[in-house]
Amino acid sequence: TPRINKGGGRDHYGELTPLLLSGGGLAMGKIVGQSDAHATRPATTPYRPEHLLATIMHVLFDVGQLRLVRGLPDGLVRAATENEPIAELL
Repeated sequence: TPRINKGGGRDHYGELTPLLLSGGGLAMGKIVGQSDAHATRPATTPYRPEHLLATIMHVLFDVGQLRLVRGLPDGLVRAATENEPIAELL
């Protein structure tokens, strides 16, 4: 980061993370989200890892059918159903 803290180290901007995704049926050539003027915080909808996981699950599976399959691990079903996927990528 451009900021040096009092201990001489650099601070981290934990609320922003650039990611590159390709293939898998995702919409290509998209830039999703913006940071504030100092590039320290999201200026648009903040997406978290659970949104990314939901996006991947929506591309890999028919979520409506996934809910009906017996015996699937609860974590798998929750990953696909409890969070909204990143709509700009679908």
